[in-house]
Amino acid sequence: MGDNNIYDGEFYDGSKEIPGWNEKNGEASWEDAVLAGEGKEKLSPRLSPPITSQETFPVAEVIHTPAGETVFDFGQEVTGWVEFVNRAPKGAKLIIQHGEILQEGNFYTENLRSAKATYTYISSGKEETVRPYTTYFGFRYIKVEGFDNPNPADFIARVIHSDLERTGSVKTSNEKINRLFLNALWGQKGNFLDVPTDCPQRDERMGWTGDAQAFCGTAGFNMDTAAFYAKYIHDMILEQKAQDGAVPHVIPVIKKDGKPLLDSASCAWADAAAIIPWTSYVYSGDKELLRKEYPAMKMWADWLCREDEKNGSKRLWLTGFHFADWLSLDNYKDPKDCCGGTDRYYIASAFYAYSTRLTAKAAAVLGYEEEAAFYGRRSEEVQEAFVKEFFTPTGRCAMNTQTAYVVALYMDLVPREMRPRLLKELLRLLEENNHHLTTGFVGTSYLCKVLSACGQSEEAYRLLFNEDYPSWLYEVNMGATTIWERWNSVLPDGSISDTGMNSLNHYTYGSIAEWMYRYLGGINPIEEAPGFTAVELTPQPGTGLDWAEVAYESAAGRYETRWEKAPDGSVSYTFTIPFGCLAKLTLPGDATVDGAPLAAGETLLLKAGRHTAVSK
Repeated sequence: MGDNNIYDGEFYDGSKEIPGWNEKNGEASWEDAVLAGEGKEKLSPRLSPPITSQETFPVAEVIHTPAGETVFDFGQEVTGWVEFVNRAPKGAKLIIQHGEILQEGNFYTENLRSAKATYTYISSGKEETVRPYTTYFGFRYIKVEGFDNPNPADFIARVIHSDLERTGSVKTSNEKINRLFLNALWGQKGNFLDVPTDCPQRDERMGWTGDAQAFCGTAGFNMDTAAFYAKYIHDMILEQKAQDGAVPHVIPVIKKDGKPLLDSASCAWADAAAIIPWTSYVYSGDKELLRKEYPAMKMWADWLCREDEKNGSKRLWLTGFHFADWLSLDNYKDPKDCCGGTDRYYIASAFYAYSTRLTAKAAAVLGYEEEAAFYGRRSEEVQEAFVKEFFTPTGRCAMNTQTAYVVALYMDLVPREMRPRLLKELLRLLEENNHHLTTGFVGTSYLCKVLSACGQSEEAYRLLFNEDYPSWLYEVNMGATTIWERWNSVLPDGSISDTGMNSLNHYTYGSIAEWMYRYLGGINPIEEAPGFTAVELTPQPGTGLDWAEVAYESAAGRYETRWEKAPDGSVSYTFTIPFGCLAKLTLPGDATVDGAPLAAGETLLLKAGRHTAVSK
């Protein structure tokens, strides 16, 4: 039936079940299977981890709404389905609708747009456990209809996602920060279903490339994602071959009437072709994996170069549509424009330089010397043109936005002598905005990492601990259990801010968790030692936390860091380095490490084992 799909749900008539339908000698008529003939050579082994049932949630609360509805709250937004024990007589019609939030105390689904998100079951008359088999839902709440005095103990929410090993954890003295970390983790769980989807609930659920690349660093800390992304990049390569190297906005491509429904080649989105393979290599250390994924990087870099040549060889990317800093808060001239206040061609040109640089690095690792030299030169040329186009000789940037400064600093696009001015201007903008961010899908994933890398971790902590809009903890205070698509997806009065594009389970802004691993815990991979065989250990305790514990089960073994503040202002640390690995330790204050002195900012090489330190 038309209702059986991932958007609308499932309709199942149990009253028409055929006894023994799945048995050879049952009442259904089956023919013996035969070996495949023509076409069997097209079969290939599965590339991705299977989607499996991972966890379950019982009903946390039964709500009888002002509208007279019976609603079950599972206490956590999840992706999956609800199982229930059928006790209804044969032919009874039972309906379960799924939603993310209540409005004015009533069940609500308008932000799902056209998705019906409904499971309809006609009772078989047998007492048995029932669930859908052709769909899944993103939900926290369900509305039940047709049940005679439903017993909440008969219902359970079952969580599904790709079967990926959990590798990382973050715990702190602050429960709101812990909830934020879990929200980012649940965003990953809810959207890693064979492809990295943008959301699991509304009439979309597509493999958006921009979301995937912004979050891939966080995802790689949380879970072992190498195989998961390998499948995604495999699909990407197939789509690129069909589009002359361009990267579609979503992978796999969604088609209508045989043609792609969406366009290709937006900066930051298409650059997933370079960023994800390189990140996977740095995390996994798997050179052969990089070799398989390198064609995506090369095809994309070549497309960028050809696009440049077609438009005057300016070594800038000044053409086409771009999502740019999607959903940022700094487009004051046109607040309805979702592409943000940073010039889209500024961002596009920055990613042109960045993607070709990553492609050059990958080519060098793989021994493709000529390609490494070519893409390296091209990246340098783009960087030079970028600075000439968007900066004065003294370092004044034509784009006065947080994201503009963050991108230039993170991607190392300006001469070293300009960096202090850019950092100063970024701090000025933060202060003028009452120390709140205005960044979107591009700037947010880099913002706190740039601040900490530039010695401004206190400002990063200040952003982390903001509790009013816009901030991560604003969402936590509003009861979020996943990451929202918009900074104000839910307004302070509890109402949905927008119904046209408003998911309450979008993982992109959950990229703050990568900062937690890298700077709160201090575990930073080194590109020249892929697979975490060596790390830069740079924990940076900050205002608002008394202690923090971060662990990461890397490809080379388990790293652990812990720090705790004492009443006298000193900080004690413990570190665990896995066998055969090295850590370059740098601490923010003068310290003693394993009894030996270490000056603030100096580096000490730690070998495998457990180490302790105290700093003042």
